[in-house]
Amino acid sequence: MAPKDPFMLLSWVNTQLRDYYPSLDELCQAQNLERNPLEASLASVDFHYDPETNRFV
Repeated sequence: MAPKDPFMLLSWVNTQLRDYYPSLDELCQAQNLERNPLEASLASVDFHYDPETNRFV
C-alpha cells in the first residue's frame, strides 16, 4: 500500500521504480494505483516523473 504523505510517497515510489519496475505505468498497474492522482500528489510538493531516469525528480 502506497503512503499518503507526499514525501513518504516520493521515497516509496522512487524505491519501487529503482528496484522493481522499469516504468511508472508498470508500477501503477502492478500496485493497482491510478497514475494521475499519484503524479498530482507528488507535483504538489514539486516532484515530477522523468521517464529517462525512471524516477521522480
